Amino acid sequence: MAAPTNRAAWLRELNMPLEVGPAEMGKPGPNEVLIKNRAVAMNPVDWMMQYGTFPAGPLPRILGNDVAGDIVEVGEGVTQFAKGQRVLAHCIGLATNESKYGAFQEYAVVPTVGCCVIPDGMKYEDACVLPLAISTASIGLFHEERMGLTTPMDPMEKSQPEEAILVWGGSSSVGSAAIQLAVATKYRVVTTASPRNFDLCRKLGASEVFDHTSPGIVGDLTAGLQKWACRGAFDAIATRDTQLNAAQVLAELGGGGMAVVLAPIKELPATVEARGIYAVSILQQDEALGKAIYRDFLPRALEQGLIKPAPPSDVVEHGVEHIQVAVDKLRAGVSGSKVVVTL
Repeated sequence: MAAPTNRAAWLRELNMPLEVGPAEMGKPGPNEVLIKNRAVAMNPVDWMMQYGTFPAGPLPRILGNDVAGDIVEVGEGVTQFAKGQRVLAHCIGLATNESKYGAFQEYAVVPTVGCCVIPDGMKYEDACVLPLAISTASIGLFHEERMGLTTPMDPMEKSQPEEAILVWGGSSSVGSAAIQLAVATKYRVVTTASPRNFDLCRKLGASEVFDHTSPGIVGDLTAGLQKWACRGAFDAIATRDTQLNAAQVLAELGGGGMAVVLAPIKELPATVEARGIYAVSILQQDEALGKAIYRDFLPRALEQGLIKPAPPSDVVEHGVEHIQVAVDKLRAGVSGSKVVVTL
């Protein structure tokens, strides 16, 4: 029987279409596994790197962060995973610049710290919407230098009155993850979305949802959060306007910490401390948090429905040759859905 071969969607030049071609089959190192990818999800950083608004690093390279598939090989020291298991995983090509770690290919190597077995009833195309969003939300919510909230694995001893957070952009991938993680940790969530995505945010557990385009949004959110003790804000969109609005809400409530998915802007109120998020750090510098989330919390949370794949997957096509179409669809703008390609 012939050995399996690998194909990838390569970024060879900036501002040029991805090129489908052969790629070396990755070999998992210690505490890594090789996955046969069954579905990959698109993220804004993918098109930002392709089209030059985020540094792409050395070329050629294989982009992509989100995968779900089957483990086909385990590296040295791996005991918690086995060949044949269905998993979701956060790929680290963004940090390593090594092609074997990119998601946009048929086989990818991933670190076990960002890997999680998925329940039997969960489809690959649904599971793959989670990893990067879970990593990003976890760093923002739980890292001691970000919002510093109690993690889902800590004893559930909340001070009274009940505590709440603001999540700006609740129907985005990261916003959806942030809502669910915060609710699983017994925090109230007040969030923003387009009216058509209000139901999605409520189903994920948000206590209150407000229209992000409302002229009175700062006042609406401030009033909504005043019912509880506010523990900070998470900006899952991170434009200049969203940062200013979220920070103004915190300032109205007396100030606090704000986690931002991109770089914080300079002109924020003095009482608000904003910090950016580098998601892949949960798999490298902050492995303890990564293990707490991916190993100790997420498998049980997926089984019990505490964490659901959200927003819903939008499968564009099947095969690596369709990844460019999917990236462009995301770049054109989507709302309340996650663009996915099955493999």
